[in-house]
Amino acid sequence: MVMKHFALAVCFLVVAVAAKAQQKPVEQAPEKEGGFKKENLFFGGNFGLSFGDYTLVNVSPQIGYRFNRYFAAGAGVNFQYSSFKYRYYSSFDNYKDTYGVAGLNIFGRAYPIDYVLVQIQPEANYTWGKRKFYNGTKDLTLDGKIIPSLIAGAGAVIPAGRGSFIIMAQYDLIQDERSPYSNRVFYNFGYNIGF
Repeated sequence: MVMKHFALAVCFLVVAVAAKAQQKPVEQAPEKEGGFKKENLFFGGNFGLSFGDYTLVNVSPQIGYRFNRYFAAGAGVNFQYSSFKYRYYSSFDNYKDTYGVAGLNIFGRAYPIDYVLVQIQPEANYTWGKRKFYNGTKDLTLDGKIIPSLIAGAGAVIPAGRGSFIIMAQYDLIQDERSPYSNRVFYNFGYNIGF
């Protein structure tokens, strides 16, 4: 399992280096001294849809600001809905779990070399859920609760048009039992518009 994640991380870096090698150097305009520069703003986030026995709807937009070529920071919101249908040979045991997540996050990014990023992202997510049984048993409800997460990750930035694709491997360092990220490495694919 560790070897699989290592191989995927190496692939991210190879893609980033290949993208850098393809790009021609661009002559940079002189930077303005100090102050806020709207051209350093970027917008993006993660959006996902999946339907069937496993349903996922994820709308998690973010806004950020690139302070210089090495550092950026920003904030965002998380909205996730997921459901899992469990089907067994005996239809008496079938049930469906549904979960909801709504929360806030802030993030900090470092770009140690071009097209590679390292990110830390503290989050506070309100989670709730329900288990519906199809055999007439009373449904179970998971009380709403605010769950902290500390997401750490690394990945590649691939320029595309007026923005860039972001591919990251991430892990929740806090590992609360109700974390929406479980206790494994997960992968994020997103797009940033802007710097």
